Amino acid sequence: MVDSQRFVDLGRPRRIWAVAAVHAAVDRLARLHDDLGGRFRPGDRLVYLGNFIGRGPHVQETIEELLMFRRALLAVSGMFETDIVYLRGGQEEMWQKLLQLQLAPNPREIMTWMLSQGVGATLEAYGSNAEQASVVARDTARNIARFTGGLREVMRKSPGHEALFSALRRSAFCGSPEATAERREGGGVLFVSAGFDSERDFEAQGDAFWWGSAQFARIDRHYGGLSRIVRGHDPARGGFVMTKYTLTVDAGCGFGGPLVCACVSPSGELLESLEA
Repeated sequence: MVDSQRFVDLGRPRRIWAVAAVHAAVDRLARLHDDLGGRFRPGDRLVYLGNFIGRGPHVQETIEELLMFRRALLAVSGMFETDIVYLRGGQEEMWQKLLQLQLAPNPREIMTWMLSQGVGATLEAYGSNAEQASVVARDTARNIARFTGGLREVMRKSPGHEALFSALRRSAFCGSPEATAERREGGGVLFVSAGFDSERDFEAQGDAFWWGSAQFARIDRHYGGLSRIVRGHDPARGGFVMTKYTLTVDAGCGFGGPLVCACVSPSGELLESLEA
């Protein structure tokens, strides 16, 4: 059985709309929502493929836009809370790890690496900055805990933000994502943030979901009962790419490119795509 606290079963959707990495590009996200709002229908599902924060300077505004669009969709008759899913991306994973920095054996090195990956924008959104974080990371565990506690407090004062981070899942799927002895063509779709290693069991993917895997580009067969695996961020920035077995939705949002949303059928067929 798949752990429902980490993975989301989308049931039997009519269509699935999958939003690529946003990287706090709130203007693009708002335009995409304007377009998507007129197309979304009860029976559809909406999956944000992670990395909606970080990099860009409008982290708080991006979270507010996500929450506002969620409220608008749930006001439509026939919509349910489970129709909207948020996946954990690398940026969200870093933020959660940063909030537990006092437990890390090497906080200084971890902070330096996270800042190089764009977590500074999220720090600023919740009341700190890269310079302060770098200094604190050299301090005692008690002072680091005081620092991370302050970040949590600012986040709690922003209605809905902490709840959204708590709702993050590792992946979403329709059909069975579990590997079988005979890897055959199936009828399901798996949605991940950045990667998937088809040589590992589903429950053993670890951080391949949000940090990606070079193996993703080499997937050349169906995995378990899945027809296609969809991801929202390519760490190598290879662009929007569809193969027989995979779909990368990322078109470079946050790095100068547009924000893309792909609409796919429960059998993995690409029905249409939106850009903002």
